[in-house]
Amino acid sequence: MPAGRLVPAPYKPLQLSRRRYGGDTRQAGTMAPARGGYNEPTSGKRKAVTLTDLRYIVALARERHFGRAAEKCNVSQPTLSVAVKKLEEQLGVMLFERSAADVKLTEIGRRIVAQAERVLLEAQQIREIAEAGKDPLAGPLRVGVIYTIAPYLLPTLIPLMRERAPRVPLYIQENYTSKLAEQLKRGEIDVAILALPFEEPGLVAQPVYEEPFRVVMPAAHEWAKLDAIPGTRLTEEPLLLLGAGNCFRDQVLEVCPRCAPGSSTLQKTLEGSSLETIRHMVATGVGVTVLPSSAADPLKGTQSLVEVRSFTAPDPFRTVAIAWRVTYPRNGIIDTLREAILDSHLPGTRPVGRRIENRPEEVSIPG
Repeated sequence: MPAGRLVPAPYKPLQLSRRRYGGDTRQAGTMAPARGGYNEPTSGKRKAVTLTDLRYIVALARERHFGRAAEKCNVSQPTLSVAVKKLEEQLGVMLFERSAADVKLTEIGRRIVAQAERVLLEAQQIREIAEAGKDPLAGPLRVGVIYTIAPYLLPTLIPLMRERAPRVPLYIQENYTSKLAEQLKRGEIDVAILALPFEEPGLVAQPVYEEPFRVVMPAAHEWAKLDAIPGTRLTEEPLLLLGAGNCFRDQVLEVCPRCAPGSSTLQKTLEGSSLETIRHMVATGVGVTVLPSSAADPLKGTQSLVEVRSFTAPDPFRTVAIAWRVTYPRNGIIDTLREAILDSHLPGTRPVGRRIENRPEEVSIPG
């Protein structure tokens, strides 16, 4: 053989090792049955879990229905269904129990969806931090407001915000305090306007104003001769309240604990779905009610069918606050919102608190 000449090695066929899975022989690298009926690759690179995958399973966990979850995610139902199935196969575990009537999370599914919610929130904050670095007074602001504040505050607040932050469109929704707290934690809204007390892990609240309560009665009622009404007298008349689950109802019952339904000292309670519905019921003469000053004071001199009176001192009141996530970076827009709320000058309200600082750990939350 001439010096320096390379001779190729003899060809040998590639030998694949064989593994046995429950009596069946498979080549290494194929799919082996995993617990729960899903296949788990024994070798090779796994496909990364995407944020879209996480959005799908979070939506399905909340809606418990493939069609509604798909609508929330703006995709077709087959697209979402296939994606969830593929993610389960990829992870090797069943995330959801499926039946004709319902979709439920498995135990491991609950843990994975909880982590998915945290990941999505953190990913969202990347964009929020970037936007705040450009201009905190630019970009949408998602605002949640409780039902007993929104109708009286928003007509004045929205024009003020439009004037002071024209590049901040407001996306507004009304809900109960408990629901707004959940939406804040999940990053579905940026800030909530609600009544104290409000204490939730990861959220901070800033008092904005105090709002006294008023007694509203039919115009011909004997109490109309009085300048102020003692809270204890509420038990003497049929009392109209909001339905259970509304924080304003609870605050009214704090004013008059004996007014709770079922109390032997209470004459009668009636329930309404909104403060405006209750006001109209009072106008028909069915009973009396308690309203916040923003809802009651504009009735003075404008409504011939009802009369409005203050409580005897000390007058009961609620403290209205704004709440947001500790990690929310757009402090400038939070401050602008608070100032606009104060400048709305709702009837009877008294400003409280102080200007928002950039460091949320300095914000106190009254109990």
